[in-house]
Amino acid sequence: MTSRDTYVAKMKLQLDEMNSKMTEMEGKAKVARSEARDAYRAEIDKLHEHSKQALGKLDELGKAGEATWEAMVVEMDKVRDAFVHSFQDFKARI
Repeated sequence: MTSRDTYVAKMKLQLDEMNSKMTEMEGKAKVARSEARDAYRAEIDKLHEHSKQALGKLDELGKAGEATWEAMVVEMDKVRDAFVHSFQDFKARI
């Protein structure tokens, strides 16, 4: 497996783990009080959007040519970091 394949597989695993944790958080949000539940739902919707962006960027990364690979890795890391930060922020508040 090339370092490129390793990176893509590692990133896919990280995103899958974040999505799994997000599903767990959705379950906790469903049992919250009604006013808190609405706020949680809005935050979870934002997390889903971050997830979609990260998965879309991962798809682009998998198709990137050698000339754009390095730049795409930097972009992918930024998108993943934003997703992780948003998730951790949300998790700390519930």
